[in-house]
Order: sequence, then C-alpha cells, then structure tokens
Amino acid sequence: MKKILIIDSNAIIHRAFHALPPLKTKEGEVVGAIYGFLLALFKAVDDFKPDYIAATFDFPAPTFRHKEYKEYKATRVKAPDELYDQIPKVKSVLSDLGISVFEKEGFEADDLIGTISKLSKLLKIESVVLTGDLDMLQLVDRNISVNMLRKGIKDTVLYSKEEVKERYGGLLPRQLADYKGLRGDPSDNIPGVTGIGEKTAISLLLKYESIDGIYDKINEIEGKLKDNLIEFKEDAYLSKKLGTIKRDVDIIFDLEKCVFLGYNNDKTKEVLKRYNFKTLIKRLFKEKEKTNLKLL
Repeated sequence: MKKILIIDSNAIIHRAFHALPPLKTKEGEVVGAIYGFLLALFKAVDDFKPDYIAATFDFPAPTFRHKEYKEYKATRVKAPDELYDQIPKVKSVLSDLGISVFEKEGFEADDLIGTISKLSKLLKIESVVLTGDLDMLQLVDRNISVNMLRKGIKDTVLYSKEEVKERYGGLLPRQLADYKGLRGDPSDNIPGVTGIGEKTAISLLLKYESIDGIYDKINEIEGKLKDNLIEFKEDAYLSKKLGTIKRDVDIIFDLEKCVFLGYNNDKTKEVLKRYNFKTLIKRLFKEKEKTNLKLL
C-alpha cells in the first residue's frame, strides 16, 4: 500500500522552537524553528519513505471552535514573535522542496489532517501523521498511524491502535473525543465535567463506551459523580464537540500534487544554504551527488 506523510506543521514548529537553541544566521535572522522542522521532516521521510507528502497549517484567524465557545484556547500564552515570524518561512521552504501546503480559514491543521487522512484512506493510501499533539491519536485506525514527537525533535514513537490503548488505559482511538469531553483539556481551555479526571473518565468509558452511553445509564451512577455529570452535561457535549477532529473540511485535495519522488539536490542545497544550515547539508548529502537526495 502506498503511503502519505501528513505533517502537523504548527505543532512541529512550536516543538522545534522550544526544544532547540535560538539558532541565528550570520545576519542575525532567527531560524531555529525552521532548522528543527527540517530535522523532523527529513527524519520522517527517511523512516517512512512516503510516496506522497502534505503539510498542514493552522490558519491565523478564529476557527469554528472559537465561534462555538469564545473561551476556546483563551488561556494560552502567546508565543514569541520570533516563532510566528518563522512560519511563513517554513511554508516557503516547503514550496521550494516541492511539498504541498494546506490551510483553510475557520479550521485548524488538525481538521485538515483528519480530512486528508480520510480522503487518502478512500483512495487506499496509508497515512502517517507527523505531530507532537496527542489530539491526533483519535484518528488512529488500521490505515492511519501517528508518529509522535516524544522528546525534542528526533525522539518519536509510532502509535497504532494498541499503543493508544496502552497509553489510555484500554480506550480505543474513537473514544478519545469522549475522553476529552469528560476530562476537558486545560491547554485548550476546554472545560469537561467538573470533578472528573483521567482515571474516572477512563473507567466510565470502559464501562459505558461513550458519553451517550453514560447518560443513557446515568441512573446506574451514584453520589457526587452522578450530580456532576448531570450538572455539567452541557459542558460534556460541548467539550467533546470542541475536541473532535473534523474529517469533512471542504478542501481541494489533489493527491497527484502531493507526489514525492525525492528532493532535487540543487534546490535543496540552495534552500539550506539560504539559512546557513551547513550541518544539514553535510548530513544529507554524500560526497558524490546523485539524482535524488539520499538521507544519511
């Protein structure tokens, strides 16, 4: 089966920015996030040898989630301008490398990843999602795996259904949106149900399978837990909605434009030299150049 690598670009850029020193060019241009992004990209290409690559980005505007819940991500501290300044440069680098970029106003990169992986599945293409965001694990199935950055840029773990179950106490990927509905997510300011933490959310879902299943059998539950579930029922369903990755975003997805045949040596060198990435050039190219770039 052919394979597409789908990059959660904003997640990788954020991870690279915070994981690596503030690398600068001779002219003083901050490029550490670009360097880290390329490290992660080149490693993933080397590991998975994809036939197609698609890079997704958040669109810099409110999403449907913000419209649904105005406090969505309201508690997040804005990242430094040095990070945001590198995002368009990453897009430009991807364009130079012949990698298609996807973004759409009103949606997050997560939703584009969900949509592209679903469309690829219909085309009988296996998807590997490169990310540092655990939210992506809800997409995992027989045809979709998630290559998760675990520490820094180069330490990753590949999640299939079994790895998801192991991490979340037996829950299946399709239950993770319900899990977020119950537990919430402080990083995104998603409320969840007051008083329900990780262990309680997992035990409820192992028994009742979903939020719907819990409320269908609410009279089986007793005490303060029942009271909280009843009081915060609206928050539970809102939180699940906010935490569910959409898989039906209206985008133009031409698989042929995502074909990856390898890097053009001259173009790749030009891109890396532009940002003084001499160590990447040494690492990526052998002494004798060949038609397609070979990773070392």
